[in-house]
Amino acid sequence: MSTRRSLAATILVVLAAACGDRHGATSSTASRIQNLVVVIQENSSFDEYYARYCQAPVGSTPSCNDGPACCETGPATDPGSGLPPLLLDDRQHGAWGPVNISSCELLAIDGGRMDQFSKGGCGNPQNFAYADSGTVGPYWDLARRSALADRYFQPVAGASSGNDMYLARANFVFDDNDFEPPAIGAQCTGDKTNSYDDPTIGDLLADAGIPWTFYMVGYQATLDAIAQGTCPKPDPECPSQVPFFPCVYDASDNPFQYYPRFRDNPAYIRDFSQLARDLAAGSLPAVSFVKPIGFRSEHPGDGNTISAGVSFVTSLVDTVLASSYGDRTLILFTYDESGGFFDHVPPPPTSVVDGKSYGPRVPTMAIGPFARRNYISHVTLEHSSIVKFIEWNWLGKVTGQLHTRDAVANNLGSLLDPAATGVAVPE
Repeated sequence: MSTRRSLAATILVVLAAACGDRHGATSSTASRIQNLVVVIQENSSFDEYYARYCQAPVGSTPSCNDGPACCETGPATDPGSGLPPLLLDDRQHGAWGPVNISSCELLAIDGGRMDQFSKGGCGNPQNFAYADSGTVGPYWDLARRSALADRYFQPVAGASSGNDMYLARANFVFDDNDFEPPAIGAQCTGDKTNSYDDPTIGDLLADAGIPWTFYMVGYQATLDAIAQGTCPKPDPECPSQVPFFPCVYDASDNPFQYYPRFRDNPAYIRDFSQLARDLAAGSLPAVSFVKPIGFRSEHPGDGNTISAGVSFVTSLVDTVLASSYGDRTLILFTYDESGGFFDHVPPPPTSVVDGKSYGPRVPTMAIGPFARRNYISHVTLEHSSIVKFIEWNWLGKVTGQLHTRDAVANNLGSLLDPAATGVAVPE
């Protein structure tokens, strides 16, 4: 090859890396994973959904990884009350929502004894409930084709928003749902607002020129209503028909809305309907987060059904994997927190980074061509692990750039097939 042709080829490679390809993702990733879609549901513990899927005896801590025989089933009776579990179906799920603030979850955990979910100041026998294949069977089927983490813990004891913040900051920001972001829609809630300026994974990606977006169901309806000087009406399919969560978009479900750089910025915050258009147009960002409206998020109570969430998630997974992005995308499917439901595995020790106590396990899967199949990972993971993976794959393998839990959390390699990723992702 001539010097001139070599120079031209070099220039083309540099331009491709700088500008990305037609799919909207940069080409310089540490693995073959070019796109990441993080799907975030709400308020479900691991035992709540997988106690009847997993088959290993309670307390056996299996070291194998081959499917349901290698994760622990749930206890036959509640450790605190001795009662058997309730059947968690759509009716039971819609009728009861546990108290899940940090003080109550810490009481239920009881120093790792996991025996106060059904009794005590915040306990209730309805917190000890297991779903079966009739309700979460599609998730069990998905787990058989994917990698299921049985040691993925909510990063801090307590309610949703405080846990969501770890997806952005990998660090404690505030307790429970103490604050709403001063974003579009907040004027309809009357909640106390607050704003932050600490660096997030969104800042690191944006500064590196790597496109990312948070897609939210109901966002456009709220934008339209506020533009007309009103508040959004309940989604017509929402069971409770209330003019607030879970029937309308909630800005506090998006941790990046607390940060002025990204707040209601259409480059980063979009309605969920845009996701299908971005897939079709070949403009899906490198990193995407997806959050449904409350009644499709599997949040318990208010007549909400598990089935609505299962339908949302499985449809989304099918859509992404059937698109032109299917062979280059990793889907991570997780829950913000456990919702106050029972789980039998004690959380890790208090974080040395922010001094906060972990909460119970939440179901988490890696899905798609890069995930191990019918695999159970026993590596301790949390939301900060997703931040760490994003740093590793898109930001030059340099992790811990936020100097928070991203510096100490485990990476996602235990969920991923190195033959597919082209490199061994660290665990």
